Amino acid sequence: MQVTETLKEGLKREYSIVVSAAELDAKVNEKLAEAQPEVELKGFRKGKVPLALLKKQFGKRLLGEAMQESIDGAMNQHFDDSGERPALQPDVKMSNEDWKEGDDVHVDLKYEALPTIPELEFKTVELERMVAKADADSVDEALGNLAASSQNFKDRRKGSKAKDGDQVVFDFVGSVDGEEFEGGSAEDYPLVLGSNSFIPGFEDQLVGAKAGEELDVNVTFPGDYGAENLAGKDALFKCAVKSVQEPVAAEINDELATKFGADDLEALKTQVSERLENEYAGAARAITKRGLLDALDKMVDFDLPPSLVEAEAKQIAHQLWHEDNPEVEGHDHDEVEATAEHNTLAERRVRLGLLLADIGMKASIEVTDAEMSQAIMQQAQQYPGQERQFFEFVQQNQAMQQQMRAPIFEDKVVNYVFELATITEKTVTKDALQAAVEALEDN
Repeated sequence: MQVTETLKEGLKREYSIVVSAAELDAKVNEKLAEAQPEVELKGFRKGKVPLALLKKQFGKRLLGEAMQESIDGAMNQHFDDSGERPALQPDVKMSNEDWKEGDDVHVDLKYEALPTIPELEFKTVELERMVAKADADSVDEALGNLAASSQNFKDRRKGSKAKDGDQVVFDFVGSVDGEEFEGGSAEDYPLVLGSNSFIPGFEDQLVGAKAGEELDVNVTFPGDYGAENLAGKDALFKCAVKSVQEPVAAEINDELATKFGADDLEALKTQVSERLENEYAGAARAITKRGLLDALDKMVDFDLPPSLVEAEAKQIAHQLWHEDNPEVEGHDHDEVEATAEHNTLAERRVRLGLLLADIGMKASIEVTDAEMSQAIMQQAQQYPGQERQFFEFVQQNQAMQQQMRAPIFEDKVVNYVFELATITEKTVTKDALQAAVEALEDN
């Protein structure tokens, strides 16, 4: 086997690989010899079929396997000898397309090599970590939000008109073309106006209604409504309003605390304080992480594989286009061209991605099965009732597994560098932390 370098320009590599006909024939014979003891053919005992007959019977099929194994072996040997790793799947193409049995095999190998990443002294990285404590005002504000989310309703003054956010208790009977339909009637039904829990347009017609009032609500069922017999149909709902109730926030007391699993109000305050400080710590970590990435980006300078930068720039351009055009859900639109700004951001992402991957590899950082399982279970909770199907989907989808593994790996590498870097803590207010987070989101 002969491997000849034909191009070495930056990170671009091209090689010509020649596998001789004699090498292929020897590999085919080797495969036949391995299989011979287990082969049975009519007229021969098991293991006694002559190699010449086996070659006539199975040689062509084994020749294809031998070619593939030889080419794969040549590539693997090349990467082992050179120490290089391809940035993407190498392009392997047979160059003598008029090949016939008995000819040498000529293959062109093209790829972009991953760059050599310089060693860094992480102790020289100086970072600041913000520390914010949950003060009494923040805890009171959070308790107020909990009370509002646990709101009750009380009757409005007699004769009051229903407003958005009010709860209307009413009876209704629905009909289509004068015929009542199944599931279209109820008594003493509590409906919060503005909750959008009824057919579009229904709740709007109850705004302004009073207790004791009877009114007709005319709506049209959506074309994609679940019940085919109602989809797209005009409907009439005869409604009798029994009461109009205004929302009242729950009182902040021991009773509220028990609703949220705490023994009493003091215990709930402690839980709320801990939750707030965990949120503050998460926000502070995001800010420190950005500071670390900025510092690392300034510390390194190496060639980047053009194909990786181009792919990343296209992805960034595509993602930002969809953010600017949220009404377009599919991807069958015209191709989005990457700008110079997209390319600059792509270069940073690729550079940092390669650097973090190299740090993680040298530090033997890996994502464990337990960490992956936990991540899958957390994401599966977004699909109530379909957790098992989601779990099975991820297990069978390598791309999805890699998509979920990447952020876990990155966080572990960042934590590793945090341990080695010089980090000073700075106590700040919640507002200062929030301002830093907003500045982070703007950049």
